Amino acid sequence: MRRLPVVVVLGLALVGEGAFAQDALAQVFTGPGMTPVIPYPTAPPPPSPPAITVPQVPKMESPPPFELQNTRPGYVKPGKPPAPVLKPQRQRPLSDRVARCLDEGAMLGLSPNERAAYSRSCALR
Repeated sequence: MRRLPVVVVLGLALVGEGAFAQDALAQVFTGPGMTPVIPYPTAPPPPSPPAITVPQVPKMESPPPFELQNTRPGYVKPGKPPAPVLKPQRQRPLSDRVARCLDEGAMLGLSPNERAAYSRSCALR
């Protein structure tokens, strides 16, 4: 007895598939007094990306002329580089050199006696 209703329902489902589809379409019907179904609008196309421009890279092959380089006006004649001027380095006073050497010895972790010997040899260099 139980198998008969199951077979009938399955038979109706297979045979009347078109009828069920028509019933489903009838549920969407918009008659008088009903608002029509408005489909969602499609999204606008994305904006085009901005144009990329590559800046002009300066060339290292062409240095500026010598006259435009960092020189004092009137000191350099056009076309010739100035002669190098070597100045002797000014030596610091002995007290400053000893203080710096004592600080270096302390940073190296030397004992007071080792620092004294280190500072004497360091300051006279």
